[in-house]
Amino acid sequence: MTAGKPNHSLAGQTVVVIGASAGIGLETARQVRADGARLVLVGRNPERLQQAAHELEPLGTATFDATDTERVEQFFGDLPGPVDHVMVTAGGPFYMPLEGMDLAAASREFEQRLSMTLGIALHSRGKVRAGGTLIFIGGTGGRRPTVGLSVVSALTAALSALIANLALELAPVRANLIAAGFVDTPLSASLLGDQLDARRAELRATLPIRRVVGPADVAALAVHIMCNDALTGGTYDIDGGQQLLPK
Repeated sequence: MTAGKPNHSLAGQTVVVIGASAGIGLETARQVRADGARLVLVGRNPERLQQAAHELEPLGTATFDATDTERVEQFFGDLPGPVDHVMVTAGGPFYMPLEGMDLAAASREFEQRLSMTLGIALHSRGKVRAGGTLIFIGGTGGRRPTVGLSVVSALTAALSALIANLALELAPVRANLIAAGFVDTPLSASLLGDQLDARRAELRATLPIRRVVGPADVAALAVHIMCNDALTGGTYDIDGGQQLLPK
C-alpha cells in the first residue's frame, strides 16, 4: 500500500474479520477473498465459523466473543505477523424502553460495546500496517429519538466520536465507522420474526432506492474503505435513504 496512490485491490493483503461467520461479516470476508486478500476469521459460533472456513480457506480462525477483552488481547498478541485491515461486525442493536428497563443490562450493553471498540483499537496496535484500517459497524437508527432507543442513541453518538479520536491516536493506521440502517441479515430475521416480510415490503415501497439493503452492499463499502487510504476518522452511512423518510 503506497500513501497518496489509491489502491483499487486488496490482492496480497491480509484482512481480519471479527464476526465472520454470518451476515455482514461473512459477506465481507467473501468479497475480500474474491479480491485476492488473505483472511483471518473470528466468530463466536464454532460450527458456523467452521463452515465459513471451509468455504473461504483462511490463514487461520479463532473462536471467541469480541466483548471478552482478554481474549481480544490474546488474539492480537498471537498473530504471527502484521495484517492490513481489521473489520469488526460483532454486536447488535439493544432495544429497551425506560419503563421496565433493566439498568444492569443497559449498563452492560453500553460498557461492552465501547470497551470492545477500545480493546480492539488498543490491542491491535503494532499489528496493523500503516495505511490499513480498523472498520467498525454502527447504525443510523438511533439518530432519531424514539421510545426504547436510549442506549442505542447514546452509542450511536459515542461511536462516531470515538472513531474520530481513534483515527488521530492510531495514525498512520486508519479508523472508520460504517453506520448501517436496516440490513437484511440473519440477525434482522431473528429480531423481526414473522414481521420480516412486512418490513421488507415496506422498505421496498418507501426507500428512495426501492430495494432492501443487503450484506453485500455493506461489504462493498467496507472493501472500498480498505482500498482508499485517504479515508479515516469518518462515519459512512449506508441505509438506502432510510434517514430521509418521515417517521
